[in-house]
Amino acid sequence: MISVATWNINSVRLRMPLVEQFLKEAAPDVLCLQEIKCQEHQFPAKAFAELGYEYQAIHGQKGYHGVATVSRLPMSEFSRHDWQDNGEARHVGVEIPSAGGLVLENVYIPAGGDVADREVNPKFGQKLDFLERMTRWSEKIDRPTLLVGDFNVAPLECDVYDHKALLKVVSHTPLEVETLGQLQAAHDWVDLGRKHIPAPERNYSWWSYRTYWQGKDRGRRLDHMWASPDLAAQSRAHRIAEHTRDWEKPSDHVPLITEFDV
Repeated sequence: MISVATWNINSVRLRMPLVEQFLKEAAPDVLCLQEIKCQEHQFPAKAFAELGYEYQAIHGQKGYHGVATVSRLPMSEFSRHDWQDNGEARHVGVEIPSAGGLVLENVYIPAGGDVADREVNPKFGQKLDFLERMTRWSEKIDRPTLLVGDFNVAPLECDVYDHKALLKVVSHTPLEVETLGQLQAAHDWVDLGRKHIPAPERNYSWWSYRTYWQGKDRGRRLDHMWASPDLAAQSRAHRIAEHTRDWEKPSDHVPLITEFDV
């Protein structure tokens, strides 16, 4: 059995105490982080190693974005793609031999700005192009693969607190949902969040800092764990560590954890 967690931490150095608390509590074998917001030499590698996560693959940049995968199991870096084609650190892939050669791809898809129109908002176009490049990549995958991270898209009507109110809001527009659907179809990816927590059951992973998160529960399901069909058949449990959103100075995202019989 192997357990994998994913979490947009929104600054790993600022929130390392929360990461430590989560690792001691949930004890995943592997943790994938997005938005680490630091360069590779600034990553708290020693702190992770002291917690037992000595194997690390870090793709960072100064002040923004960045992804990192840390593991208690031996692993090696497998891939590093620039799907936005602009040098931003948004992906790192690893291979875990003891898990049957599992390939684990950790991605931070661009948020896309505030206006859902690539003509007036280049960031929205970059997001769509990023997803399109990932789609072409997905078509060529020939190994059991787990794709996790902050996708910045809530695809289903029940993945947001108010479907009609958010139809024109970036992260839930029909164009983004359609584009993400093409990515999913390219490899027959299985959405583990909805395999284990079927729609329309509530399944949020993000709440804005701007609104009181618990009282109004204005959540969206922006974080995802997708598996190749053969790997998905081996997933046995999936949960959302929603309580971490109530910790002191939390990330606006919460971790997802999936367990596999591999």
